[in-house]
Amino acid sequence: MTTMFPDWSKALPVLGVSGMRLRALREDDGAAWYAYLSQEAVIRHTSWRLDGPGDLAELIRAYAQPDLSHSVRWAIVGPDDQLAGTIGLNEIAPAHRRAEIAYDIAPAFWRQGLASKACAAVSDWALLVQGFARIQATVLDSNAASAAVLDRCRYRREGLLHAYRMVRGEPRHFWMYARIWPPPVVGAECG
Repeated sequence: MTTMFPDWSKALPVLGVSGMRLRALREDDGAAWYAYLSQEAVIRHTSWRLDGPGDLAELIRAYAQPDLSHSVRWAIVGPDDQLAGTIGLNEIAPAHRRAEIAYDIAPAFWRQGLASKACAAVSDWALLVQGFARIQATVLDSNAASAAVLDRCRYRREGLLHAYRMVRGEPRHFWMYARIWPPPVVGAECG
């Protein structure tokens, strides 16, 4: 299978946040990534299950091979190259022109608009430059901040997926969001 974006690590979406940029995620980002993903404030809003930084090293290596992993992920960094978060596309299905967006931001960078800017930039890039028809997101039903990010980025909430994913041993509900290109005609919905 040939990826839709063979030069993905060089063709980065423009982030549009002064002093912040996207770059390819590197193995040496693993420790900083794990440091914030393992914080209780982050854990309660995600379905991540990590036993240590080694779990992320394996993921980072997989992200470097989008043809095999069906995923790409970028680091969100400041001028000092400090990791502020990550964002990427998972479950890439070129034949269906569909992918799932996922992002995480270190708590030190919360409430600065970074997630919204990164989500908007990657969504626009995927839909308008790469030619995807649908970018979707699943959000833990208790994660109001992430739902608000998707609302700001013109995603539509499509429904609640009951017991969709196991989260620390419990089946949890997730909201399904999607952004479609071209946008659907209002009033032409099926049903």
